[in-house]
Amino acid sequence: MVPKELLPLLDRPAIHYIVEECSRSGIEEVILVISRGKEAVGDYFKPSPALEAALERKGDLERLRQLQEISGLVTITTVLQKDQRGTGDAVLAAEAVVAGEPFLMIYPDDVMVAEPPVAAQVIEVFRERDAPITAVERVPDSEVKNYGIADGEMIADRLLRVERMVEKPDPSEVKSRLAVFGRYVLTPDIFDAIRRTPAGALGEVQLTDAFALLASERPAYAYEFEARRYDTGRPMTMLKAAIDVALSRDDTRDEMLDYLRQLKP
Repeated sequence: MVPKELLPLLDRPAIHYIVEECSRSGIEEVILVISRGKEAVGDYFKPSPALEAALERKGDLERLRQLQEISGLVTITTVLQKDQRGTGDAVLAAEAVVAGEPFLMIYPDDVMVAEPPVAAQVIEVFRERDAPITAVERVPDSEVKNYGIADGEMIADRLLRVERMVEKPDPSEVKSRLAVFGRYVLTPDIFDAIRRTPAGALGEVQLTDAFALLASERPAYAYEFEARRYDTGRPMTMLKAAIDVALSRDDTRDEMLDYLRQLKP
């Protein structure tokens, strides 16, 4: 079975766009936390001299350029999460590599089309506030029960001071309609917070719970990002994302526009 992170979005796997977002946001080193059976995700970014040589001999310079671009985006370090015990545990697996520095954390489920990238948006707010921050998107009342919600006080345009994080609440239980999506900038004290966070019913430790614990002890924020977000776990949104990505790229925009114009209502 192909890991969902390697499912194609236009002509590249979804994880490519995540790493590309990091690169465009000034990130130079990416740590991929993978579970057993997903080693191919890390292999995708490794240089392949034999394949590069074969493409050069064939004169397939465009594919050669694309292959070299993959390995040249950022420095990739792969960390194995031995047991899948929640998102908090996945972050904890990277503690030694992070080495006491603030870091950007991204879930691979959501591809976001934005300029500047969403990662760059939250990094900028982190620099202003010097405190942990999570990216959020406003959702309608009918969707509140499907997400973790950041609740608290709006202190500036698009910026919430987090007082608590509530997982899949009834709309009556929270003031906010800001759902948490997978872009965080975290400080090293998140690791201690994860260790102090009780596991849930399935024995999993969730990052949202650890972030909420941290927010109860020090300032932490939620930023309402500006982007078009696509959940790569849903076939229809993957199709919409492919169209959006095609329209955003110089090499595919004209062909996609021509195709869309030909469609009958």
